[in-house]
Amino acid sequence: MKVKDVMVKTAAFCSPETNLGAAVEIMWNRNCGFLPVVDAQRRVVGVVTDRDIAMAVGTRNQFPGEITVAEIATRKIQWCRPEFDIHMALDTMAESKVRRLVAVNEQNQFEGVLSMDDVVLCAETTPGRKADLSADDVLRTLKALYGPQLLARQAGAAA
Repeated sequence: MKVKDVMVKTAAFCSPETNLGAAVEIMWNRNCGFLPVVDAQRRVVGVVTDRDIAMAVGTRNQFPGEITVAEIATRKIQWCRPEFDIHMALDTMAESKVRRLVAVNEQNQFEGVLSMDDVVLCAETTPGRKADLSADDVLRTLKALYGPQLLARQAGAAA
């Protein structure tokens, strides 16, 4: 199974000049918490999450409409190509501790978003059936993503 078989090809995105108020509106209307930041040539120059926006608005003495996405976007982008094997993308998610990857083409132009939500929906759950993407594959990735956080929380609660 390839990334392109699972990813959202019509994913929401914004430009670096988009203000946080407009970014929140995009997220609200598209029911997402993650926006690739795309320049005029469709190259991904960053990503912004709903958490990034909440922290920026909560820690600055500015209105959301006064802050641009470019000011707060994460520039270290975790990406994949649509033609990559889905397991390669899951490995990237696990190693990078991210739940979403930006899918880009050979010219590094935005093509879509691969999220763990989409991966979960495509996983085969029939026991004993050979599948391109099994529930075990997804569970392994989720454990890599959340395992360290959960262990730290459990250790803190026990103290």
